[in-house]
Amino acid sequence: MDTSRRRRPAAPAAALLSAALLAGCAGTGGSGGGEPELGPVEVNPATAALSLPMDAYTDTEAERIRMGRVQQALVSRCMARYGFTYEGVRAAEAPGAEDWHAYLFGLADPAYAAAHGYDKSAGAGSPAKPAAPQLSDSAYVVMNGERPGAQGGTAPDANSEEEAALVDSGLTAAGQKVPAGGCGREGFRKLYAPTKDSVDLMFAFGLASEAHDRSRQDSRVVDALGKWSSCMAAAGYAGIESPYDVVEKLGLQDAPGGPKAVTAAKADVACKREVNLVGIWGAVEKAYQERLVEEHAETLALYREQREARFKLAASLA
Repeated sequence: MDTSRRRRPAAPAAALLSAALLAGCAGTGGSGGGEPELGPVEVNPATAALSLPMDAYTDTEAERIRMGRVQQALVSRCMARYGFTYEGVRAAEAPGAEDWHAYLFGLADPAYAAAHGYDKSAGAGSPAKPAAPQLSDSAYVVMNGERPGAQGGTAPDANSEEEAALVDSGLTAAGQKVPAGGCGREGFRKLYAPTKDSVDLMFAFGLASEAHDRSRQDSRVVDALGKWSSCMAAAGYAGIESPYDVVEKLGLQDAPGGPKAVTAAKADVACKREVNLVGIWGAVEKAYQERLVEEHAETLALYREQREARFKLAASLA
């Protein structure tokens, strides 16, 4: 799926007392500045059980795959108008159960740490994505809205399908105007940006990222991270301030699932559980997401409405 407006589609023991105290801890509150109040702080929750407000605006892997196939179908229909048969790259089947937040706060699953260390690919079993079909020069023009060898990003394009109707690509094929940005962009626009008021596909993701960035600066998370870092130092891993830096700091990039990585991962997760890092950080993250959902309620309502319209379009093309 192409989520860019210009990129051509090729086709996130002491812990019990700490949690209790934090559950009743209030920042300056409100939807303005300051640290938000927290709801209940769970003790060492499984990341798969975490439920965050932005999850309601996030496609599942099965939905992403389905939308990718719909986008490919729209591209294929566009190419057919110019006499080209184009099937694109067929997306893999959706995996089983998902854990959207498995690495949101760094590695957190004790069983996975003991079995695989930091090797995120272990057990994935996903086949390599096949290469996109080769295109003739004439098909390339129709697909991309520019001639082979042209400097990328300079061809006429549009942010929405509504606006594209007013943009001249300057190219023709089979006696017809080539759409702005080619069939690749047309397929994307028809699905994700049909009108000028279409909410950017990355809007919800952007809010989730903003909430995460804010949560990392929150005093309650900073305190928990400090305790986690001290625990890691006591376990023999001094100088690591963030769970995101463990692999790099310890030089585990070449063997993330090796014995050294497994030992470090077990200590990492044990320290997270000792200070209830996932429980505290999860509660803080949720509070910031709730604030942003409230601040952007109108846009998110439109986003949800347009998302449902995409699903209806997908059903009509099935």
